[in-house]
Amino acid sequence: MTPFDYQRAADAAGAVAAGVRGGAKYLGGGTNLVDLMRETIERPDCLVDVSCLSGGIDETPDGGLQIGAGVTNAAVAADRRVRERYPLLAQAILSGASAQIRNMATVGGNILQRTRCGYFYDDAARCNKRRPGDGCDAVDGFNRNHAILGASPACVATHPSDMCVALAALDAMVTVEGPAGPRQVPLIGLHRLPGDTPQIETVLEPGALITAVTLPPNGISARSRYRKVRDRSSYAFALVSVAAGLEMEGDTVKDVRLALGGVAHKPWRALAAEAALRGRLLTDAALQGAAEAELSPARGLRDNVFKIDLARRVIVDSLSSLAQAREIVR
Repeated sequence: MTPFDYQRAADAAGAVAAGVRGGAKYLGGGTNLVDLMRETIERPDCLVDVSCLSGGIDETPDGGLQIGAGVTNAAVAADRRVRERYPLLAQAILSGASAQIRNMATVGGNILQRTRCGYFYDDAARCNKRRPGDGCDAVDGFNRNHAILGASPACVATHPSDMCVALAALDAMVTVEGPAGPRQVPLIGLHRLPGDTPQIETVLEPGALITAVTLPPNGISARSRYRKVRDRSSYAFALVSVAAGLEMEGDTVKDVRLALGGVAHKPWRALAAEAALRGRLLTDAALQGAAEAELSPARGLRDNVFKIDLARRVIVDSLSSLAQAREIVR
């Protein structure tokens, strides 16, 4: 491991002052960053420990919740208000990693975790994320777990987070403290698609620190779920995951939220599918049409083309199940 300095931040402003220096990285639970340092993929000159900052879950005036970036994944999933108001978020967190990792991993770190692409971790492989301009061995390599939406010739990696897929469906807002002060960033606008610069993964400026995530009140929580399809039942990343919420007026879709995981470089908000369903009768044909509208731009690779049909099936089945006893018009 490359030698580095360590600094424990007393507050967000102090963290940002230390973080803007070149070569500094923020340390929360360390469940991703420390692994990357061991593999010498990350080589920070200084670790700024922010694990003691932003550690609460608070009510917002409009009935939502603000979750501090330093809150552990386990604490979020266990919080009664999260389980009652945003059950798909608790479900998503509990479907990811192990209990030990959830006890350490923080909300901020989960949002900013890096891809688990095997070529990214293999120093002998070509990877534009690790060495810009080097190439991407995943394009013609073993790419079963890779992206079908939003990819580019430079990178076909996927974002690994389950929690972020739920946050995308819930219209979460991310509070960021930077050199110019605090600002709000929609979760669905935080991560970038790869384009020609896959090493630039978010819209955050150097030294910016995530301090909180805010969940607005919504009408979909009572009829929502997170579904994860993977190769084994535990401790595996998603082939395809779906965070879905449905609000009905009679047999008509009043509101719907849909986000996909395991399919793109970022948590993928399925806006085309939502638009195709909102205000329509919840029929089998409408569900199939919505899934097709979202997945029409999808492009499979040699080993992962099956994901397109899998995603279609999981979208339709997830929304159908949310209808519960409500009869779907045929």
